[in-house]
Amino acid sequence: MSKQFDVLVIGGGPGGYIAAIRAAQLGFNTACIDEWKTAAGGPAPGGTCTNVGCIPSKALLQSSEHFEHAGHHFADHGINLSNLSIDVAKMLARKDQVVKQNNDGILYLFKKNKVSFFHGRGSFAAAKDGLYEVKVGEESLLAKHVIVATGSNARALPGAAFDEENILSNDGALRIGGVPKKLGVIGSGVIGLEMGSVWRRLGAEVTVLEAMPAFLSAVDEGVAKEAAKLFKKQGLKIELGVKISEVKSDKGGVTVSYADAKGAAQTLAVDKLIVSIGRVANTIGLNGEAVGLKLDERGAIVVDDECKTNLPNVWAVGDVVRGPMLAHKAEEEGVAVAERIAGQHGHVNFNTIPWVIYTSPEIAWVGKTEQQLKAEGVAYKAGQFPFMANGRARALGDTNGFVKMLADAKTDEILGVHIIGPFASELIAEAVVAMEFKASAEDIARICHAHPSLSESTKEAALAVDKRTLNF
Repeated sequence: MSKQFDVLVIGGGPGGYIAAIRAAQLGFNTACIDEWKTAAGGPAPGGTCTNVGCIPSKALLQSSEHFEHAGHHFADHGINLSNLSIDVAKMLARKDQVVKQNNDGILYLFKKNKVSFFHGRGSFAAAKDGLYEVKVGEESLLAKHVIVATGSNARALPGAAFDEENILSNDGALRIGGVPKKLGVIGSGVIGLEMGSVWRRLGAEVTVLEAMPAFLSAVDEGVAKEAAKLFKKQGLKIELGVKISEVKSDKGGVTVSYADAKGAAQTLAVDKLIVSIGRVANTIGLNGEAVGLKLDERGAIVVDDECKTNLPNVWAVGDVVRGPMLAHKAEEEGVAVAERIAGQHGHVNFNTIPWVIYTSPEIAWVGKTEQQLKAEGVAYKAGQFPFMANGRARALGDTNGFVKMLADAKTDEILGVHIIGPFASELIAEAVVAMEFKASAEDIARICHAHPSLSESTKEAALAVDKRTLNF
């Protein structure tokens, strides 16, 4: 006999497991299906983010940053080291332990919130009598509401399939067993820059090949320009406007043939190649055709503004639908859908979703960029404050970058905040709160910020909007 649930979530990544927990909190009999597994074959909920994305990459970024500080910055503090070395195997083991802690944490949260968990791949079987039948292995589950949260997969470069030995997706990039002498990265997006930064810090010679003519084109132009300058200074080689013609892989490594921005033929020989050219919605094995689930031309599930699909009581959230492929966006959609099922008014504001690149310096932003405001013909004021004038940044020994605030020229409402510098990922939260509550630059300028703190730079940027900074 099939087990029946009020809400069944397919996928246990950030969107899925959060949706399941919120649905259970709202009183629904809830189940979650997830197929990620550990090396031993056990369940590993958390999706790409926890297993081969956000969490492990941050663990490696932290390890590599410690190594770089020990080798290049500790002496400034009077700390002298000799014979510095990196144990890559131990670094990877720590990363795996961090991942496992998150996997186990999700399983604990399911138990705590009475969410039934099924380990395996979920696929639609049929729709009948107002219920959906979903198969997990040999088991058949029935549910009134289904939330699809199956995430995304790395997009492969045509003619260069991932082998996760030489040609690597984000998965393989997190499992490189030793520091490569030469590392190639195709794509200068978040994943490419973060993984390139990890191995560059550990000693690899890293070259990034980007097809776009502009670096970080989605980022505010001022921030992108500053980032390019600092990354170049660090030793990260970035080539823009390239057109790749061929990728060859053998036991000796990988050779990339391409035309540079001027059209001249070039060759790049590397030990490992990370391909990070975007991600595609994952509907493999979902068997949506069994119930008539509609996909768009990109293979993503079609949803409306409330994450409803074309089928009654079937919802979809996260990377498998439109919008930015960000874990926190998926979480917000998951919560909103659970609340909508309960008759509440779930809320997701796409205009206040923060973006972060965890390089060094970190890059974070929310809202409109200067180039977007110019293109839209919006009259605005800009205020900027450098970290080199911030006391806490000086004490940290990390004074690169700045905070930029953009506000409406007439109303002073904050339209965008862009940060490049230390702990930008944490500082951006204040800007998100401010924009969510329609704050003005003057509001931030009038709020007392602790001294000394990096957040004072946000206040100073707000003051700069009115051309009245106090410390620069």
